[in-house]
Amino acid sequence: MEIKEIRVYQVDVPLIESSYAWAGQRSVSVFDSSVVEIVTNAGIIGYGEVCPLGPNYLPSYAKGVRAGLTELGPKLIGMDPLNIGCMNERMDYLLRGHPYVKSAVDVACWDILGKHCNLPIVTLLGGKQGESVELYRAISQQPPKQMAQNVLKYRAEGYRKFQLKLGGKVEDDIQRIFECRKVLERSDVLVADANTGWLQHEAVKIANAVKEVDVYIEQPCETYEECLQVRRHTNLPFVLDENVDSLHSLLRAHADQAADVVNIKISKLGGLTKARQVRDLCVTLGIAMTLEDTWGSDLVTAAIAHFAHSTPTRYRFSCTDFNSYNSVHIAKDGPKKQDGKMVAPEGPGLGVTPDMTVLGNPVLHFT
Repeated sequence: MEIKEIRVYQVDVPLIESSYAWAGQRSVSVFDSSVVEIVTNAGIIGYGEVCPLGPNYLPSYAKGVRAGLTELGPKLIGMDPLNIGCMNERMDYLLRGHPYVKSAVDVACWDILGKHCNLPIVTLLGGKQGESVELYRAISQQPPKQMAQNVLKYRAEGYRKFQLKLGGKVEDDIQRIFECRKVLERSDVLVADANTGWLQHEAVKIANAVKEVDVYIEQPCETYEECLQVRRHTNLPFVLDENVDSLHSLLRAHADQAADVVNIKISKLGGLTKARQVRDLCVTLGIAMTLEDTWGSDLVTAAIAHFAHSTPTRYRFSCTDFNSYNSVHIAKDGPKKQDGKMVAPEGPGLGVTPDMTVLGNPVLHFT
């Protein structure tokens, strides 16, 4: 099998809520998503999607996806998409770094492999673990009482895990944690996610202020070293996200006992192939995981669903369903949440068919 064509589509994905706000007064109201379509000479077509969380979160940005694909696309024509390892090796040779650029290509190859084998990706990744996957809901940064009201709103929809977007003023963030924990049941999970937004002394102060609260502290500071020091100052369970972006960073965190949970974002690592490597090492090391991506619509959510549902239940801290945050859907058959849970699609590959009327015409085309 050979790649005959690669098409890239750009789609704006607005939010149901007016905006999504997090640390450092960052916010997004419309996400810029790229969809990759790989056409083979066997008539099988695969799809992948990548959607950075704005240009000032991780070292990635939406236009960078398409700029990077301009470098990669022409040089992938003629390759066998079933040889996913060779595809990844080729992409790493052609473009050093920039894993997010490669993610949608990698996922599209998995989609083709699943369709070729007539199997869903969840089976190719190890098989379904459990009946469904529990979801978390990210709560956009707002005044404390408003965030607590939003927690209650989404709890009524079945969610039992909540990630508070913090990284604001210290006293406000402390109040946000107290207000939101107050409206939850004991069995509910609350995560205080600063997304690198606190200085080390601020993070220590906040951790001390909420030390009696049932809450996880996630990625309080920008650097790994700062987070490690905060970790050593608190007995609260600790999550690393932005600082875990490779197998090497995971091994370092494990050696330093720097986290109880790590966040694996598919595009941050370069696609399902490398995300699976990190996931399987986490299972071996006994580290729980949040399994997700930076953002996206139905194709990203489908990839998350396959990835999470094939992860052993014991190590699955949570995952998310980004398509439920959006007012535009690029596939009518994308995964749907039910009572705060999600299942992997059952069709071959991703099990999701893009709506070409939404995608429109390709912005890039390689033959």
